Amino acid sequence: MNTTTSTTSEWQPRYSPWLIALPVMLATFMVFLDTSIVVVALPYVAGNLGATRDESTWVLTSYLVSSAIMLPASAWFASYFGRKRFLIGCTIVFTLASLLCGMASSMTMLVISRVLQGVGGGAMQPLSQSILLESFPPNQRGLASALFGVGLVVAPIVGPTLGGWLTDEYSWRWTFFINLPVGLLALFLMLRFVEDPPYIRANRPGKIDGLGFGLMALWLGTLQIFLDKGQDEDWFSSVWIRGLAITSIVSFIGFIVRELRTDHPIVNLRVYKDRNFTVSNVLFALFGFVIFALITLQPLFLQSLLGYTAFTAGLSVTPRGLGALIALFSVGALVSRVNPKFLAGLAFAMLGISSFMMSQLSLQMSPSSVVWANIISGLGNSIFVPLTVLAIGTLANDQIGNSLSILNLIRTIGGSVGLSYVSTMLARYSQAHQAMMVEHFSSSNLSYQHHLRSAQILLERHFNPTDALIRAHDLLYRALLQQASYWSFVNIYFVIACVCLFCVLCVFTFKTPQKVQAVTVGE
Repeated sequence: MNTTTSTTSEWQPRYSPWLIALPVMLATFMVFLDTSIVVVALPYVAGNLGATRDESTWVLTSYLVSSAIMLPASAWFASYFGRKRFLIGCTIVFTLASLLCGMASSMTMLVISRVLQGVGGGAMQPLSQSILLESFPPNQRGLASALFGVGLVVAPIVGPTLGGWLTDEYSWRWTFFINLPVGLLALFLMLRFVEDPPYIRANRPGKIDGLGFGLMALWLGTLQIFLDKGQDEDWFSSVWIRGLAITSIVSFIGFIVRELRTDHPIVNLRVYKDRNFTVSNVLFALFGFVIFALITLQPLFLQSLLGYTAFTAGLSVTPRGLGALIALFSVGALVSRVNPKFLAGLAFAMLGISSFMMSQLSLQMSPSSVVWANIISGLGNSIFVPLTVLAIGTLANDQIGNSLSILNLIRTIGGSVGLSYVSTMLARYSQAHQAMMVEHFSSSNLSYQHHLRSAQILLERHFNPTDALIRAHDLLYRALLQQASYWSFVNIYFVIACVCLFCVLCVFTFKTPQKVQAVTVGE
């Protein structure tokens, strides 16, 4: 056993892991909450700052771009500055940027502030996860993963509901101001309880790989903008979208070549030689795809087709958070006793069952119809815990921090692809169903003529026969559009269920780690 491994395995923090978990979880929850809480406030932001709908979406895009760039580089910066010092710095940047966002007087100021928020928030995710996993003893590290999972899974579920309430009752600015007391409390507790282990304090990384960082930033920045703006610009029919795609591909290839050839990469890609880590990357990407697609679809379905308010639609998702809380801590306790492959497969199966249940809903549904589907989906969100164990359980001790940064990035990219897929395919599927259904709007179709005549008779009570006929045509066409949109949701839910089935099969390609509890840095 090498010196670093021995030193780290014997090290224990001076304070209780639960005291360390409190500031780390506050910061984690704050960051993950911020990815979703602002979504419902965008129309109010645009109206208040005199921006168009397309311009207001840069509030989301700017944050996602800077956050994605910082994710994989966080391990190197933590080694260079010290993990505690870097985490505190990121928390200060995120909290101050939240204040600037709430005070923004123009869209330009808000977007710049969101970039700063992403710089701080992106690095806080893997740093918090590393600190949690390392602070707990080996037999409780599944529980540590569950704690991180609370922020990862529950915060995006709570975000739209909380954002809708703050916007309706106060102002969109409070979706940012709410971070200030949380950030200040987290800072105080970090200064008091968080500490660096010996191997972090003794680490002396070399000069930063500037070229590699630049290529990575270019790749991730152009990829994120491509995914966020592609649907608005009709994808490859737009010249600048094609330019973004080409730039992203070229910079990605350059980044891979650079990181494999340099002696001091900013992201160590050689970790992909491990089969478990490679398979987990695929599954983490698909997990991000599934979870963000599901979180987006249900409120959109209820608002666009059933007329729910943003707050009510957000409330309908809360049973998913309840299921996630129950499952995360249950699985966190079980993961060291039960084969994590079984737990991961079961969790993906639950996500698939939930998606299939949602595909069976109708336009006559009540709010209670989605409760069980959401609870089952929440139980499936526990996939994060066993998947993390499988991902890094076969890696060397000094590879864990770098690997967690990569996994968080892959999950984020998967989530961005999921959001892009939902926005694109809702429109495409709806157009396809509309084209098929409109063929039945014909004078030779007896069913159509019967419904048209029935609608006309009802409307003639308030309008003359000519106006009633026109309005009857319009009424039936709007019903067609609603049905076309409904079936597009059904199609996407079914696709997600199939993706989950594929993930269940992929789980069996993992090698079971010899010590499934060894989910830590330097154990």
